[in-house]
Order: sequence, then C-alpha cells, then structure tokens
Amino acid sequence: MTEFSVLDLIPVREGGTLSEAFADAASTARAADDAGYKRFWVAEHHAMPGIAGGATAVALAHIGHATTRIRIGAGGIMLPNHNPFVIAEQFGTLDALFPGRVDLGLGRAPGADGRIAQALRKDLMRASEYFPQDVVELRALFTGEPELPIRASPGYGAQVEMWILGSSLFGASLAAQIGMPYAFASHFAPDQLDAALKLYRERFRPSQWLDKPHVMAAMTAICADTDEEARYLASSMDQTFVALRTGNPGKLKPPVRDYRENLPDQARAMLEHVRQASAVGSPATVRSDIEAFIARTGADEIILAGATYDPQARLRSLALTMAAMS
Repeated sequence: MTEFSVLDLIPVREGGTLSEAFADAASTARAADDAGYKRFWVAEHHAMPGIAGGATAVALAHIGHATTRIRIGAGGIMLPNHNPFVIAEQFGTLDALFPGRVDLGLGRAPGADGRIAQALRKDLMRASEYFPQDVVELRALFTGEPELPIRASPGYGAQVEMWILGSSLFGASLAAQIGMPYAFASHFAPDQLDAALKLYRERFRPSQWLDKPHVMAAMTAICADTDEEARYLASSMDQTFVALRTGNPGKLKPPVRDYRENLPDQARAMLEHVRQASAVGSPATVRSDIEAFIARTGADEIILAGATYDPQARLRSLALTMAAMS
C-alpha cells in the first residue's frame, strides 16, 4: 500500500512575515499529523525571500514540538554546503528530542549560486565531488560502522533514517550502490524520473539498513472542492515558479484567476512541462492523477508538495487529498 507524506518549503507570503511562515508550517505539520501522513519534510534553500527553511534543523525542531506522531525530516539537506560532522550533531540532537521520528534526506546539488558559496566559505563544485564519501562518513557518524577516529555527540547511535535525494541518474546510482532509500524530485524536475527509478531498482544492493529498493516520488498536489478552485489556488505556486525561472524570485503571491491561460506560450509550456507530476483539482481529479502516477512509478511512497497563499487552503487540501486516497 502506498504511503503519503508532505514536503513543505515554509513559504513566506507577500505581505507576510517570517514569524507567520513558521507558525503556518507548524499548523500544516499538525494537520498532516492529524490526517495520517507519514512524514513532513522541509527543504534547505538559501537567500530566497519566499522560502524560510534555510536553517533546516532549527525549523524541524520547531515542527517537531508542534507534532506528536508524524516523522519529521529534511528533504533535503544539501550536503556540499556542510560538513558531515556538523550535520550528524544537528540531526543527532533532533533524534534525541524526537526519538524514532527523524529523517535525513541528502542532496548533492548545492542549491546555491556563487554568492551563497562565498557566504558559506565553500567551493561548492569541489564539495559536490565528495558527496558519496561524505554520505558514507555521515552514516558512519551515526552508526559507528565503520569506526571513525571521532564520535559525534549528539549523533553517535542516533536512529536517523537516511535517504538519498535526486533528480538525475547520479543519486539513483549512489542510493542503489550503498543500499539506501531513494527519493526523486519529480515535482519540479520530472525528465529523468522513469530512467532513475529503473536504474535504482536494477542496481540496488541490499545493506544492513535496507534489504530491498524503496522509492519515494514527489508530486505537486492542490485539492479543493472543484477543479476550477484548485487551479485558482495553485496559481500562487505557478507565479512563484515563473518568477524563479525568469530570475526574479520573490514571496508567495495571491492567486490569480486563469493565470496559466494568460501567460505567454513559452512560460505556459515551461510550467506544463515541469508540472508533469502534479494533481491539481477536485478530490476525484486528484485521486485519478495520483493513482496514475503510482501506476507509472510503482512508488512505495508519494510525497506531496504545494503551497497556497491562504494557509487554511493548504490544510484543507491535505485533508481532502488524504480522504480521496483513503
């Protein structure tokens, strides 16, 4: 049976504040917890005024205290931005605070431009080359296998569930080689989805942490009473993506009726391409689209992304979606 999780970028609304964004994230996590979702993940982004998850571990501590059952985690930490020891301490701390509930998804793409690299004092291109070694080292800091000259505390012995994230064949190959679960970012980078999942499953080597391939695939999902209302709500997210792709990122804007229909052809085609893995509509539409995506991918889990300008609309969307899939 496919399980469902939530990806939240902690969006900052136009006219809103960071404090409101973090309060909304906690409310969204509680709603996901109440509705029966398995995980609530936050993604690391930097220097983006519309996304508040840069200090990912700190944000997860806030979310953990707002919830009781749901797993919380990073979807993901961009490991080239950090060193494994510090991440082990951060997520070891989270595991101590919220035992048995912490996930750590790891991505290779720095998710940052040259200005961020300079601010982080990192050579991100070179750091990306060491991603496989850093993943193995980070896992060893948690498990003690292999034994390292130093132990992270907090960190050593923490029961953190580690994942490899990706949007290309590289992550799929690495996850298969070292026996880790794999999550594909098909909600914004769908082109290599089928090839990556095929490669991961064919090359998977069982490990002491995972005995068979385990796939999560991401979708954009906004559910409302009608298809028209859901498309209206999703226009806030569409505006954000168009702004990002045209080099003008900003905060989450209010929805606009018939937004896609009034876009230039090139921008509309771009949106339709990147939103191939999406379910936007009434409960019946969302159910049909998600079922088709599950049939295509055979995913063990589906993680649902999506932001609405009105936070209450997101809560209702999560509830309607889970009810539709149940």
